[in-house]
Amino acid sequence: MPHGIRVALSNLVNYSLFDLFERSLAPFHQAAECFAASYKALALPTGNRIFEELWAEYECVAVARVTHDRPEFHIESCVDHQGKLVPISTTEVARTPFAKLLRFHRENEQPGPKILLVAPMSGHFSTLLAGTVQTLVQDHDVYLTDWINPRDIKLAEGCFGFDDYVDHVIQFLHALGSDVHLMAVCQPAVACLAAAALMAEQSDPCEPSSLILMAGPIDTRQNPTRVNVLAKERPIEWFERNMISLVPMPYRGCGRMVYPGVLQLTAFMSMNKERHMAAFKQLKELRRLGDHSRADAIAKFYAEYFSVMDLPAAFYIETVNRVFQEHQLPMKTMRIRGQKVDCSAIRRPFLLTIEGERDDICGVGQTLAAQELCNRMPLYKKIHHLQPGVGHYGIFNGKRWEKRIYPVIRSFVQVFH
Repeated sequence: MPHGIRVALSNLVNYSLFDLFERSLAPFHQAAECFAASYKALALPTGNRIFEELWAEYECVAVARVTHDRPEFHIESCVDHQGKLVPISTTEVARTPFAKLLRFHRENEQPGPKILLVAPMSGHFSTLLAGTVQTLVQDHDVYLTDWINPRDIKLAEGCFGFDDYVDHVIQFLHALGSDVHLMAVCQPAVACLAAAALMAEQSDPCEPSSLILMAGPIDTRQNPTRVNVLAKERPIEWFERNMISLVPMPYRGCGRMVYPGVLQLTAFMSMNKERHMAAFKQLKELRRLGDHSRADAIAKFYAEYFSVMDLPAAFYIETVNRVFQEHQLPMKTMRIRGQKVDCSAIRRPFLLTIEGERDDICGVGQTLAAQELCNRMPLYKKIHHLQPGVGHYGIFNGKRWEKRIYPVIRSFVQVFH
């Protein structure tokens, strides 16, 4: 049997096995969810400790379920500065085969400055940024890239690589017009910076007013994390052979090559196994103590965290190679559609880079590197914020995001809008 056919069959079997395992466990998780709901109904009115402990046990089983189901955003209202509850509208303003552009805005109020929030394509749905959007929409007209799971995209729609990601950023900026603040969380910081550079080079009238880059791997040679080391340990051919699978029947994207989201989830879980075990232990303890609001926050996070999305194979392989192995952006060798990316062309926008002191995915200094790359941008246009005591997810979710990091972004946008 030819090597290529053997590899394709192996890839198909790998994904099918993942899918079969996920489906076989579904009835157990669903049963646990039913039991958890039953004990919750008994525990809440009575405060019965036994019911609370049973609720916690079954809840942990129910939550620890890997699915490909896209969660809902559940962004329905926000509290304005007068303490009034304001409804939030969500509409789709643009679409491609690989993404939707969603708008979140306050009804019957001035929407505020436009922010294009670019979500990472890294194994989770864009709903992982629901908390980020919920905070931003208090003062801004928020647009979010909602990436579509590639296993649900027909093969006839073609491939999706790193250049296509950059094209999407530019296309959505054009859809929104001028005076847009471009905000990238984690992985898309590289693509957004590249897009801004290309638009600056062409004097594009839709060039963003500012760039807000949060915990992004601009230069992973700076304080490399375990993620960065693993990406360089093996040649790119190893990733092609071992990390790529073929979408099987009956999915709409049957035949498409993908990097399964379950592999990304497994990798992240194994890196912080003790932390995740401690979180589930804390969930049980909080239920037992009757601190249900904090327990709900943990359960909500993991319900989202275990909802995985596959990545297009070309995008995954090119990102590993171009961002983490060859460091093309800081080495000034990156080309998009044959055009050289020159970050020094970026002059007009303002730049805010944000990092977390305890980020174990994107090390301190990796996002700050954007400041040096934009070396023809006046110094007064550059701001850097390092948040003490915050890990990767705390940069865009949670109390420190709301109380410490978001005020910096709000002030930055208001001053430079």
